[in-house]
Amino acid sequence: MALNFPNQSRSFDPGRQSVRFTGYDGVFEISIFVQVDALRTMTEKPMSDETLFLAAFDGMRDTLEGHARKAYSRRRGATLILTAADIS
Repeated sequence: MALNFPNQSRSFDPGRQSVRFTGYDGVFEISIFVQVDALRTMTEKPMSDETLFLAAFDGMRDTLEGHARKAYSRRRGATLILTAADIS
């Protein structure tokens, strides 16, 4: 099945320096982490705290979901970490 995103929640994970959101492959929940460095490559706005990272994620959510689908098709698993390399 294809990765889909019915749940619009997201959160900042300071330990991973990532924004976490969830995708689903059928009944399987996939935890997806977008590293803040990847977000920084997608925007020219300076970002330095949780609020700005989440706002950047919200503004690029559709694009990030597309990158997550592409990365997931190459490396399936219960956890997916999107890096700057996945975004370029």
